[in-house]
Amino acid sequence: MGGIASKSQLRMSFARWALVCVPLIVLLGFLSGRSVPSGNDNAWYQALTKPEITPPGWVFPVAWTTLYIMLGLALATILNARGARGRGLAVGLFAAQFALNLAWTPLFFGAHKVGTALLVIVVMLALAIATTFAFDRIRKAAAWLMLPYLVWLAFAGVLNWRVGQLNPDAETLVPGARTSQVLG
Repeated sequence: MGGIASKSQLRMSFARWALVCVPLIVLLGFLSGRSVPSGNDNAWYQALTKPEITPPGWVFPVAWTTLYIMLGLALATILNARGARGRGLAVGLFAAQFALNLAWTPLFFGAHKVGTALLVIVVMLALAIATTFAFDRIRKAAAWLMLPYLVWLAFAGVLNWRVGQLNPDAETLVPGARTSQVLG
């Protein structure tokens, strides 16, 4: 039974990976976003002076849901590339940048650590770029799925940086959120 898989078998294998990865990435992103009040549900964030380029509040959940679906598909594509050289490194880089992604919302919106959150975005972007290059060596489609995420992270970094510039007292503006919104 050690033959080459048919195209149908490869598609089914990818579909199985996608059925695991996409919902998992979306769920983890959702839980991170709901772990503390964020966006317009956050009194601290509402009190901040925001950069002129800040999109309307509804853009963020739409953008992040779309990006998380694309990230899940990119990861599924790489996980489906069994035996590919560099697959373990690519998955490790993805996991590292995604862990930082999940940490950003509680850090920024919950702890009000604007400067630390900016550092996290910079490292996350660097790891996401490295992930994209690693994905490209395995499956070009996975790398292309990462590109909108890279653009959004760069934009989010600019927003984070400008919030810090416009609000030097951001950490003391309003007491930090200490309750979880996961069940609420």
